[in-house]
Amino acid sequence: MTGIDTNVLIYACDKSDSRKHARALEAIADATDGVLLWQVACEFIAASRKLGPQGFTPAQAWARLSEFLALFPLTLPTRESLDRARDLHVNGRMAFWDAMIIGGCLENKIVRFLSEDLPGGTIEGIEVLNPFD
Repeated sequence: MTGIDTNVLIYACDKSDSRKHARALEAIADATDGVLLWQVACEFIAASRKLGPQGFTPAQAWARLSEFLALFPLTLPTRESLDRARDLHVNGRMAFWDAMIIGGCLENKIVRFLSEDLPGGTIEGIEVLNPFD
């Protein structure tokens, strides 16, 4: 299964960088086994405010999230997700929100995660790929 990070969803809506916009749309279309972590869905709504200067409204953000949810199942955090995130965060291996995402990936058996923000390579057995490279 493939997880998709917030930045990929944002670039799918952000038309200021045509290369990243096109690549984000392509990555989403290619993720036929994609899942959407609850944390990412929430962060997408919050981060979409930076698209306001392009005329992107909160209503449009919620509409786009609905479109993404029609493509990908939503995974909800569990106690186990939080426990894994706590271990990653407390042991100093990861920032809080990154640990929450990796914890969610581990709990949901996500083997690939598309992200511009996380370092590429393997994190806790999860292959992290930057779709914009």
